[in-house]
Amino acid sequence: MLEIDRAGVRRGGRWILDRLSLRLPAGRHTAILGPNGSGKSTLVKLIARELYPSVGAESAGEVRIFGRNHWQLSELRSLLGIVSPAQERELLGEPPLEAFEAVVSGFFASRGLGPGHRATAEMRRRAREALERLGAAHLAGREMDSLSGGEARKVVIARALVHRPRALLLDEPCEGLDLASRRRFLESLRALAQSGTTLLLVTHHVEEILPEIGHVLLLRDGRPLAEGAKERTLTGPALSAAFGMPVRVRRRGAWYAADLA
Repeated sequence: MLEIDRAGVRRGGRWILDRLSLRLPAGRHTAILGPNGSGKSTLVKLIARELYPSVGAESAGEVRIFGRNHWQLSELRSLLGIVSPAQERELLGEPPLEAFEAVVSGFFASRGLGPGHRATAEMRRRAREALERLGAAHLAGREMDSLSGGEARKVVIARALVHRPRALLLDEPCEGLDLASRRRFLESLRALAQSGTTLLLVTHHVEEILPEIGHVLLLRDGRPLAEGAKERTLTGPALSAAFGMPVRVRRRGAWYAADLA
């Protein structure tokens, strides 16, 4: 699904990502974990083709998605759905936007349907199907700014799912959700993972790593600190090194949690 070969991103004379290499096969649910400033957001933009590797002393690295390093964005979005808080904020803006229209307009990469957009019956069927997959069909007809945080997040994911992508890149998907809303939202992501959609979760919260996610990359200062099976990477020593403070890891069933020791 994703191959990054010694790619770096330089901004303001500093390497935000430094010679990062990563290989993720399709079907391997993966979490990218690290503190603020570790390079997670830059990595998301690199994968989403909003940024490209910077040329350095060893030339620019490569980023290949589904085996290719050159994509038309519209074609890429049909295979890799991107979900981020920034998208949600855009849909919550003015003028008010109805939830079902927000999902349908994902076909046009627009905020809502304009005069030049022709939403076909098939597009509307797939939008309803995407909402139903998330248990959110009842949100159709409501305005986005009337939804709870978890409900709005489901609409954003449904908008990405209308393309029936093979994978979803989720950038801090639980930002701003309370404990109960977060768990309900994470359970909807579990259903997607179990149905065959590959998940790439970017977060700084251990508690958000789903039981279905078995592979973890730890980032610090733009470099990989540890990578591998969840049982080997979500440890006190590894997380302490990543976050720069003593961290204690707890496990409850298939879920992990962490706090300062």
